[in-house]
Amino acid sequence: MADVTVSCPVYPSEDPDKVKAALLGIFPTGEFELAEGEMKGPADLDRFSELIRRQKILDTARSQMQKGIRKGKNRTVFSLNKQVATVGKISFVDYRTVLGTISVSVEADDIDAFIDRVAPMTVNGEEVKQ
Repeated sequence: MADVTVSCPVYPSEDPDKVKAALLGIFPTGEFELAEGEMKGPADLDRFSELIRRQKILDTARSQMQKGIRKGKNRTVFSLNKQVATVGKISFVDYRTVLGTISVSVEADDIDAFIDRVAPMTVNGEEVKQ
């Protein structure tokens, strides 16, 4: 079991409903609330996992999730492009964008096993079944 928290800034120039819709497009089970200029809430990565397979970016997703491992290897953090999310696509970013990024934080007892489930290894572009 894993605890996933998704958050992103909502600027005065943005429509909070559109930001929430962008998040729900990738994390449809998310329970997002706006507080103090931030849309935040718990979610799962089931739809996210489907999207990275559909977009054929498993290797990128896996490397970004592994790169973000923190605190004794039981947590990972990665960032997504908020503007790209408005069209239901996944794009990882390593930097802050003008409108901010979507931050995804995952805590799991076995973070490596969690990453293997969400973004499995590939060989020649094909998912390795274990």
